Amino acid sequence: MGDLFARWRGMVARHSRRAVDAYVRELPDFHLMSTDARSRAELLDFAFFLRERTVALAAEDRPFGEDDLDVVVAVGRERGAAGVSPVAQRRVLALHTSLTLREVHEAATPVDVIEVMRALRWLPDQGAVAQAAYTRGYLRGQEALRPVVDRVRSLAQLLLAGDAFADDVAAGLAMPRHEHVVVAVARMPGPVPDPAGRADLLTDLLAHHWLPVCWEEPGEFVALVGADEPARAEERTREVVRDFVHRVGVPCAVGAARGAAAGPAAALEEARQVGLVAPPDHRADAVRYRADLFAELGAAAVPPVDRWLGETARRLADGPDLIATLDAFYRNDLHRARTAAALAVHPRTLDYRLHRVHRLTGLDPVSARGVLVLSTAVTRALAGAYT
Repeated sequence: MGDLFARWRGMVARHSRRAVDAYVRELPDFHLMSTDARSRAELLDFAFFLRERTVALAAEDRPFGEDDLDVVVAVGRERGAAGVSPVAQRRVLALHTSLTLREVHEAATPVDVIEVMRALRWLPDQGAVAQAAYTRGYLRGQEALRPVVDRVRSLAQLLLAGDAFADDVAAGLAMPRHEHVVVAVARMPGPVPDPAGRADLLTDLLAHHWLPVCWEEPGEFVALVGADEPARAEERTREVVRDFVHRVGVPCAVGAARGAAAGPAAALEEARQVGLVAPPDHRADAVRYRADLFAELGAAAVPPVDRWLGETARRLADGPDLIATLDAFYRNDLHRARTAAALAVHPRTLDYRLHRVHRLTGLDPVSARGVLVLSTAVTRALAGAYT
């Protein structure tokens, strides 16, 4: 039988130097750290410590002890407080894993089969324990360095990317994960708050709704709203959007998508597409899903159809207030009395406007074809498609 662990132990210093070189070469955050001689020495010391303990404990099939894990937590905390990014944090763990497996392979000979199998049984469980300790320390270090808004934004972006590290960040923020999630995207027309104003808005919003939120662009707010039931997730989405629109003080175009089935990235893209054809609104029920705007989405994707609808909308612009009238009429399910009340006009005035729509477009607003064509044209017009 060979002596895998003795050979592996003899390679620890060389493997540690190679690991640090790889971190510095592939991770900009670690490259920056290495420019300081003391920091590079600390990188090397920790790489040596971790490999030395790994070989010793794997050889005896013993787990990491509390003292070992305290060291790992402390190093993670130092790197979190030093500003190592979440991306670099994830990549250094992945690099360490791949390098460790490579080190076992380099130390092994054809007669070390039993010892290699023992090492490979030890590494997954104890490697996960050490990585969890490092991550706990890292997140504690981040708490001291980064405002909570920044950490929540990172969580939202990790969730949207489908990154497994999101679970650790969510746990560090005491932010529960839910089975059912709605991704909502609110677009602000016109001027948007400056960076400080956007951060203040998120801080205020988080005080009332503790969930992942971020600004993907200066004028694009994204929320990932979760709940244990689909209906409750949609209800919470309306609450969050209502409070957001109230705080920004301007109507917003809001698209949403259910994120459990397709995944958060696909849900974000769908919500964005819906938001692009949604008209700006300030009401609590302004959250639109694909099923609400499927005709508008289809029209936007077929330019000849959209141009034809644009001609219809331009005829309605001759007024008076025909686009707003039809919007209210269809929002109120063709109910004359409710529509007249919403518009603050007499029912006869409403009838006159509907007759004028018929004369201008040749479409009866209460016919099946009229509802389909006119409601789509009106929504596209209100979304700014024909300006």
